[in-house]
Amino acid sequence: MAGGEIIESFIVPVHPHTVLAPQQNQGWQNLRKAYDDAAQIIKDKEADLLIIYSTTWPSIIGHQIISDPNPEWVMVDHDFHDLGSIHYSFNIDAEFAKQWNKENHARGLQSRCVNYHGFPIDVGSVVALTLLNPDNKIPAVIVSSNVYADRSETTVLAKACKDLVHKTGRKAVAITAMSLSNRMFTEHIDAKDDRIHSLKDDEWNRKILEFLGQGRLEDVSQLSRTIQQQIRVQKVVNFKPMWWLSAINDNRNDLTGNVLSYEAINGAGCAVVNLNPTSSGFGDKEYDEDEVEVFAGERGVLDAATKNTETSKTNSGPKLWEPTEAKGSVNTESAPKPVGAYPHARRVGDLIYLSGVGPRQPDTNTIPGGPIQDAEGNKLDYDIKAQTRAVVENIARILEEAGSSIDKVLDVTSFLVDMDRDFQGYNEVWAETLGKVGPTRTTLAIRALPTPIAVEMKVIAGI
Repeated sequence: MAGGEIIESFIVPVHPHTVLAPQQNQGWQNLRKAYDDAAQIIKDKEADLLIIYSTTWPSIIGHQIISDPNPEWVMVDHDFHDLGSIHYSFNIDAEFAKQWNKENHARGLQSRCVNYHGFPIDVGSVVALTLLNPDNKIPAVIVSSNVYADRSETTVLAKACKDLVHKTGRKAVAITAMSLSNRMFTEHIDAKDDRIHSLKDDEWNRKILEFLGQGRLEDVSQLSRTIQQQIRVQKVVNFKPMWWLSAINDNRNDLTGNVLSYEAINGAGCAVVNLNPTSSGFGDKEYDEDEVEVFAGERGVLDAATKNTETSKTNSGPKLWEPTEAKGSVNTESAPKPVGAYPHARRVGDLIYLSGVGPRQPDTNTIPGGPIQDAEGNKLDYDIKAQTRAVVENIARILEEAGSSIDKVLDVTSFLVDMDRDFQGYNEVWAETLGKVGPTRTTLAIRALPTPIAVEMKVIAGI
């Protein structure tokens, strides 16, 4: 039997809310409806194999492939256990899994099959198969996302699978279980308050979805390099599924894309996207990677990430310092490094005093919303709301490290470099965030700050 093909592809979110609590939030309900629409597309196409690449199943030693014909268990999400549990009993194509493993080895990849009763299926795969294959009639295969795999390794993994689909004559659907932006809220939020965590995350999510809606999957794979430098969670794993999905679709840029839904789940950007192999007529960017067929064992992904991070730190103001350590000082790697010899905060009795906090990001030193000027001092346009929100988020991280929280802020002194331009936007974000807490506030206009930022806050909080 020959002539199999990838008949549809999907990008789907991983969080259990769409299964367990869609009624609690309109956005979650929209995602659930989109999941149901995707399931109907799959059913109408009479698919006979679902291939799941899941970012919530990380592996270290090569790639792992589920080969238990009927994994059955109860999944409870580590973070959202309050929503309840999902009982699953999946129909796995064990023979395809074993053959894929052999194809991987033939191409120089390290992989192995997992056939162990009680082995926990990851939340992304559980959610995807529960909603896309509700009657469990279509056999599936699940593969892990190796945390060290670079694009060449991920591409070879996809090619091995694609070739096996062709050889076995399957009508397969390729599915990536993933978030877009993946910065989530670290404190409990009410379902009604859910939103994309930051404006920068939302901006990149929408750019990705614009391209995917045009079927430009390969453009998204290549754009991931830029995204990795600019979004605030530096996780290469977020883009591996795009690399895999692009490769299993022959690195095409002319698919027919349809964004079925885009919403937030606990701050993360979540979307259901359908990519059909019918040509859309785009294809305006050629594949520019090495045409790798066999993996040679060289992984440069971590070096590249470090290089990009270091590059992003240039031209962002004065030299950065390690926070000073002294009795009562509080420092955290989740806040930006100071520009002088001082700690992030200091605990005195029942109070916590924070040093001035700006919007710079801890890993990259980038400024959400953009800097107010370039390295030569030329003024730039920037988003004061994005900067203000990032300041509040940095404050929350420092307070969390100190054993406090944002709702214990007592007094704030804010500094704006352009009061006339920025007060309204800053004030709106304040009302949405710290304004709900109710601290006292003083807002001052100043000439400049040490880094090219527009806003900084000095905070006193209780424990």
